[in-house]
Amino acid sequence: MTEPSSYHRATAAAYDAVAVLYAEFVRDEPGHPLDRAVLAAFAESVRSTGPGPVAELGCGPGRMTAHLRDLGLDAFGVDLSPVMIDLARETYPDLRFEVGSMDALELADGGLRGVVAWYSVIHTPPAHVPAYFAEFRRVLAPGGVLLLAFFESEGVPVTAFDHKVVTAYRWPVDDLAGSAVEAGFTEIGRMLREPREGERFRRGHLLMRKGK
Repeated sequence: MTEPSSYHRATAAAYDAVAVLYAEFVRDEPGHPLDRAVLAAFAESVRSTGPGPVAELGCGPGRMTAHLRDLGLDAFGVDLSPVMIDLARETYPDLRFEVGSMDALELADGGLRGVVAWYSVIHTPPAHVPAYFAEFRRVLAPGGVLLLAFFESEGVPVTAFDHKVVTAYRWPVDDLAGSAVEAGFTEIGRMLREPREGERFRRGHLLMRKGK
């Protein structure tokens, strides 16, 4: 992995500090039926391309990686936070988890059938997001599928907010989709849902495919 930037270090340290509490907070995820539906659509799209590994990037304590496994995918997880990775390995010893950065993956070109970034690009400063999408495109096979989950900005430009762990950003769905298209993806579909009780913001989901 390349030398981490200041925001990488800040994000990793923040999640290290709250890893146990965070793991408890997300232990029942995905809890919303629409979230489960978009993950199922991702899994079906991946299976249509043929067998191969799927990476959850920013996997935290591994709950979503395990859900992807339960959907029949050959899933593994990558996260900046070493403490999160230790928790994931302890909780799901049958799955593979690695410490790493989403914008500098130690993975071969074109080796993945799918990538999930489930509320993980939210901490990336907007100017750096295109580099992440370029890296996702590099590691995906032709026709590979990308699923993004994020906080939607509800009619305002991309903006920072006081995430409970570390600074995060809300995105207009069209802007985030446009950035992915510029990186070489085509849109399969999108899903927006309103916040449920205890949530502050609308949730956005984009399903994209790497061009061949």
